[in-house]
Amino acid sequence: MGTVTSFRESLTTGFLHSPDEPTGAGLVLTHGAGGDCQAPLLVSVAEVFSTIGFTVLRCNLQFRQQKLFGPPFPAQAAEDRHGLRDAVAAMRRMITGPLFLGGHSYGGRQASILASEEPAIASSLLLLSYPLHPPNKPQQLRTAHFANLRIPVLFVHGAKDPFGTGDEIRSALELIPAPTHLSIVERAGHDLVRGNFDIAGRVVEPFREIALP
Repeated sequence: MGTVTSFRESLTTGFLHSPDEPTGAGLVLTHGAGGDCQAPLLVSVAEVFSTIGFTVLRCNLQFRQQKLFGPPFPAQAAEDRHGLRDAVAAMRRMITGPLFLGGHSYGGRQASILASEEPAIASSLLLLSYPLHPPNKPQQLRTAHFANLRIPVLFVHGAKDPFGTGDEIRSALELIPAPTHLSIVERAGHDLVRGNFDIAGRVVEPFREIALP
């Protein structure tokens, strides 16, 4: 299972999963608007990736470092992306292989915007419960940057997620010119049942297929 240690460097705080037999690959994961890097979903995903040799950094976004509770500041999203950029730089100093970036909900959205702005930031994206639109507001799509994504993307989405149906996500994927894959978790909502599902089968294996062909 490797080891888990607290991590603090420059703008980045969180927890580092160091595998027993590292492959050289690294994954930076961040959280949604209502949580932090200790969210059960992130912990579970990080643990499974660590078992296959990934070094994984679960990090807190800047807004969560500034306040323990509450949603992010809409006007400071660029600051959150700056913090993600710092986390990626920290990870690059620890690994020798490909680096991947992802997150849950708001964190995944900011990771994808960062990747659309800086395609070299990571080799692939892992987006858990991407918030395609606010609940009950399907016209307010958060896809303006999708056309600028140039790296493979795995979307992991709950079948009962109010932030976007499976069909809505599939339609949105057509906007992305890079390879994409959608993994649906049945009977799951936006929290993806807090990581209590087949992460190896629904996340890790499809991610390896799309990110490490």
